[in-house]
Amino acid sequence: MIEKFQLPLPHGITLSCRAAGERGRPVLVFLHGFPEAAFVWDELLAHFSKTENGGYRCVAPNLRGFERSSAPADVGAYRPKHLVQDVAALIATESPGGPVECLVAHDWGGAVAWNLANQQPQLIRRLAILNSPHPGTFLRELKTNPKQQAASAYMNFLIRPDAEALLAANDHARMWPFFTKAKDGASAPAWLTDAVKDQYRAVWAAGLTGGCNYYRASPLRPPRPEDPGAAAVELPHSMLTVNVPTMVVWGLDDVALPPELIDGLDAYIPRLTLHRVEGASHWIVHEQPQRVARHLGDFLQTRS
Repeated sequence: MIEKFQLPLPHGITLSCRAAGERGRPVLVFLHGFPEAAFVWDELLAHFSKTENGGYRCVAPNLRGFERSSAPADVGAYRPKHLVQDVAALIATESPGGPVECLVAHDWGGAVAWNLANQQPQLIRRLAILNSPHPGTFLRELKTNPKQQAASAYMNFLIRPDAEALLAANDHARMWPFFTKAKDGASAPAWLTDAVKDQYRAVWAAGLTGGCNYYRASPLRPPRPEDPGAAAVELPHSMLTVNVPTMVVWGLDDVALPPELIDGLDAYIPRLTLHRVEGASHWIVHEQPQRVARHLGDFLQTRS
């Protein structure tokens, strides 16, 4: 059974959370992306909370700005340091005796996780990333690769001041195409059932401004004549290294995040396990949850 609760943090942010498994067990934390919410992890929360699959305490927060979590109005409140602070405070609450066993993250959740793993590695034993670009390779591709610049052009729509209003119009007509699988871009994927659509509608009804603010607060976007975006960003190598054991699972049919983004990861991550998944898109958690669970289960059994 999925437990739902509000978690007030010491710095004034409250995160709405979903969890499975008893408190006091080793902890797994799951971070979602845009335009999603914590519910996308429910199957994995239930799976890994079972004794035969490790008996973990599994916690998935809705990141700030999503669902019923706090949604500050200031765009600056969505910069990485604040998002990392939220997750670090959640970890301190859920795993007060030491680091969590693994931080699992997708999309924007991965952006937060990469930063936390670099800045506060003592909080996690392992890191698992699903289709979320490492900031070093993402910056490289945004600067130099026209393919990535074109694939990320949607970001420049999401920073518009009217983006959330346009996204919400006509039953979120502009939102559903985000989920079309891979390169044909035509039909809705099989996993996007009416029931799942209703879960998304319930999340989006709480507001889309928070999600758009992640894009507004980040300079990592394609350069434009009026906005240098990533072209103006330089990140030292010390801000990009991740020394905890890290698993990256990458759906190779991701339209927005092509597989060039996983080239050169070992320059930043000395203890890297990489799984390339043919026939999976950005939404691999929905498409192949059992495969994700298998890779994560194997990773959790490796020596850290």
